[in-house]
Amino acid sequence: MAEPGPAKRLRYFAEYLLVRALFGLFAALPLDRASGLGGWLGRRIGPRLKLNRRAAVNLAMAMPELDAAARARILGRMWDHLGRVFAEYPHLGEFEPYDDGDDHLVVQNAEIIETLRDDGIGCIFFTGHIGNWELGLLGATRRGMTLGQLYRPANNARVDRLIMAARAPVGGSYQPKSGRGLRSLMAMLKRGDHLAIMADQRYNEGIAVPFFGHDAMTAPTIAELALRYRVPVIPARIVRLHGAHFRLEFEEPLPLPDSGDKQADVLALMTTINARFEAWIREYPEQWLWVHRRWTK
Repeated sequence: MAEPGPAKRLRYFAEYLLVRALFGLFAALPLDRASGLGGWLGRRIGPRLKLNRRAAVNLAMAMPELDAAARARILGRMWDHLGRVFAEYPHLGEFEPYDDGDDHLVVQNAEIIETLRDDGIGCIFFTGHIGNWELGLLGATRRGMTLGQLYRPANNARVDRLIMAARAPVGGSYQPKSGRGLRSLMAMLKRGDHLAIMADQRYNEGIAVPFFGHDAMTAPTIAELALRYRVPVIPARIVRLHGAHFRLEFEEPLPLPDSGDKQADVLALMTTINARFEAWIREYPEQWLWVHRRWTK
């Protein structure tokens, strides 16, 4: 990757100072107050950004049955939600999913984690940018599961370091999306460890898979690994219930296709995964990242 020019370096430094200052502010507040302030800022700033127009186009394409007023309500709530996600970063280590005295993060079907942890084989959790996606690993790591996750580093290296420091209390290992990162995850599967993969973003080098009635370029990584190593694929999502209170849901493993045609099986499994994302998003559309260029090359 080419080194950024002077103007971009200056912009990146300003972004870093802003993010560091906001993280410091939110860290100084209790979790619920920080989340509330983040939501307030999101509601007031987000709709004024150019990204809001992109989100509006995506939402209209995905859910044309909604009228303009309904889409506007969803986008307003999305910005509240995204503001809260940002404000909750300095507090990620405070969420304790198995603490009966704290209901900020409750786990549904936690027994699935214990079974997968102790069965001696690896598995792949798939999730997306729904709810506060940064909390998804906690349900596994707090039960002693060794977990690796692919992630896309932020373009701004200084901001990326701030985010990674905030993620540290969650546990697990984070591998950047690269050939070396993928090889590290393959090694984990081979020795019986577990993976978590965010699979709801565009991947231009991927395969076309239906998503909200339109082909979307989708990374086939989950299907390729699951079919190669014959490991379970587990749907997992975080739902924001209210404020900074969440439910982490683990579902039963998806059936793995086995037609003998590798490409057809990969497409079939990724189609099932995209359909699961679509169902989740339709249930809580305000909690998905509509600003992402999901259908655009």
